[in-house]
Amino acid sequence: MEIVPASILDLNALRKLENESFGKDAWPLFDLIAVLTFSEVIRLKAVEDGQMAGFIAGDPRPSDGWGWIATIAVDPRYRRRGIGRSLLHACEAKLGVPRSRLTVRVSNQVAISMYEKEGYATTEIWDHYYNDGEDGMVMEKELKS
Repeated sequence: MEIVPASILDLNALRKLENESFGKDAWPLFDLIAVLTFSEVIRLKAVEDGQMAGFIAGDPRPSDGWGWIATIAVDPRYRRRGIGRSLLHACEAKLGVPRSRLTVRVSNQVAISMYEKEGYATTEIWDHYYNDGEDGMVMEKELKS
C-alpha cells in the first residue's frame, strides 16, 4: 500500500468510495470536485493493487491554529489493515497547524475508538449534525510540531 496525492482524475473512484463508505452521508458530486481541486486542500489516497483503497482530505486553517480532517474513508474490502490510521498520520503531517479536528457520528464506535487511540479527544457534540438527525462528535488532537 502506498499513500500518494489524489487529483481530479480520481473523481470516479472517490465517488464510489464515498457511496460505499457513507451511503446517505456521501458528499454530492460538487463537493467531491471541490475537494479534488481546491488548492489549499490536502488530498491523499491509499493505493493497493492499483485501486483506491482509501482517501483523506484535510483543510488547513493556519489563521485559526487548526485544521479539519474533512473526510476519511477506507474501502470496506481493505478495512482493518491500518490504512485509515496511515492516511490520518500522513494528512496530519501535512496540515502544518498545531491542532487537528474532525467530526464523527456518535454511533461510529469503530472510528471513535481509532481516533481516541490516535490522541483525539471529544471537545463538543453538534446536535443533529448529520442528514438523518444523528449528532456529530467533534474531536481534537494536539499535533507534534
